[in-house]
Amino acid sequence: MGKVKIGGIIQSKQLAQVGVMSIPDQTGVPGKIFGALGKEGINVQFIVQSADVYGRGNTVFCVDRKDLEETLKILNYVQLSIGSGGVTHHSPVGIISIFGPHFREKPSIAGAMFTALGNAGINILAISTSISSLSCVIDEALLPEAVQAISEAFELP
Repeated sequence: MGKVKIGGIIQSKQLAQVGVMSIPDQTGVPGKIFGALGKEGINVQFIVQSADVYGRGNTVFCVDRKDLEETLKILNYVQLSIGSGGVTHHSPVGIISIFGPHFREKPSIAGAMFTALGNAGINILAISTSISSLSCVIDEALLPEAVQAISEAFELP
């Protein structure tokens, strides 16, 4: 089987990854987190949320690096009202994304991308998908290597 054709690669730089960790299972938490950030004009570019085996949630997202200090201030306040276990952050990070039509009809895309990044020695910090894209948060310094690895793994236009 040949390489899977994708529509292209997108990179986002100068970001910080933030995590609100160990959140009790309750309604309205994402609204509290992202409502507070939006109210202060902080744009969120990437979001992934999951629950652990104990039913506590983890919400990880990316903001512009210049907004990290203000984001952490806001989250320290929000954290008290939601009862989370803590806030983490990692910077500098970037997002590498691939896009293309019909991703939901091609089961090999995620495996090919993750394998290419792993073979290049690139650690994936977070993953998010949509019907037509696949995005990974990685250390910003590794974006050139990520682009190269993905370019070799897929057929580009």
